Amino acid sequence: MSDKKKRILIACGSGIVTSTIARKKIEELLDTHGYKGRYEIVQVPLSTASKKSKDCDFIVATAIKPSELHCPFVDGTPYLMGRYEDEANKQILHLMGK
Repeated sequence: MSDKKKRILIACGSGIVTSTIARKKIEELLDTHGYKGRYEIVQVPLSTASKKSKDCDFIVATAIKPSELHCPFVDGTPYLMGRYEDEANKQILHLMGK
């Protein structure tokens, strides 16, 4: 497990509503797996995700996958649907361990 603080981008249409729902679930996941204090989450509108992805370790989007990303992508729509979260959780935990 890396000691470097991970910078996570969460993107949705406005950068506020659905990204906040995903953020709470991701923070709970990370904190229960021992990552508390080892990450920083930034919420952004989908329109700025591509540019901001240059400065993060990975992105979780609750809408369509932004084009021209500069980091790994995790589909965050399962956090809104309340099902299939296991796959997104596995991807996030894998990326946190890099």
